[in-house]
Amino acid sequence: MIIGTGIDIIEVERIAFRVGRDNGFKEFVFSKDEMSYCDAKTSPFEHYAARFAAKEAFLKAVGRGWDSGLQWNEIEIVNETKGKPALRITGSTEKMLAPMGIRIIHVSLSHVKSMATAIVILES
Repeated sequence: MIIGTGIDIIEVERIAFRVGRDNGFKEFVFSKDEMSYCDAKTSPFEHYAARFAAKEAFLKAVGRGWDSGLQWNEIEIVNETKGKPALRITGSTEKMLAPMGIRIIHVSLSHVKSMATAIVILES
């Protein structure tokens, strides 16, 4: 049964500006593995933006906002062996969301030079 959906779109330039500054934004929002993945790409900011959009879409799907106590870097985009993106929740964020009974998380990412988007569907 679907218990939540979320979608987000963002300008790559906005994320490039925030990630490029040395103010802790990158570490606050992204896991170490996500940073390693994105930084290894030819166009890293497109990948950062797609992951940011996925986190925003996930928060919409669970009905929470930026200030809900969830840790952004515990909402992580990982890649399955054949490259398909998956969303993994860890740490205190996983514990906070346990009562929702989320069993399956579907995520799809897309990006081009200037825009990135993501959709998240949660199933119980």
